[in-house]
Amino acid sequence: DGFLKITDRKKEMFKTSGGKYVAPQLLENDMKESILIEQILVVGDGQKFPAALIVPAFEALRTWCGKHGITYTTDEDMVTKKEIKDRIWKDVDKMNQRYGSWERIKQIRLLSSPFTIEGGELTPTMKLKRKVIHAKYAEVIEEIYR
Repeated sequence: DGFLKITDRKKEMFKTSGGKYVAPQLLENDMKESILIEQILVVGDGQKFPAALIVPAFEALRTWCGKHGITYTTDEDMVTKKEIKDRIWKDVDKMNQRYGSWERIKQIRLLSSPFTIEGGELTPTMKLKRKVIHAKYAEVIEEIYR
């Protein structure tokens, strides 16, 4: 209709190796609708597909684990459990249906510690510092695309 729709900050959008542009903030905001996802960063600049680093909502996850008889000792132990990854993946997959095939998150990695201002991953206004998180979790991101 001759209208321009801005979906994300230009500098935050990235291009996959297939040449498609992805606006990560749209995906991230939708994925946070899940009660089990506290924080999320979508990655994939220059890669074949988008992926996500997810910090679970541990309080909600503890309740879910209790109802389903899943035992764990720490948050670090919790994020390694296949049942938990599968449950969070179910929510991600549901939200993925809203997007084109090139935009859909194809892999996730669960993180045991949240992004914080003190850790340098968040700005004082609680926005993600993408470069800092990419640097801090470079090994995790590389492992996704191996």
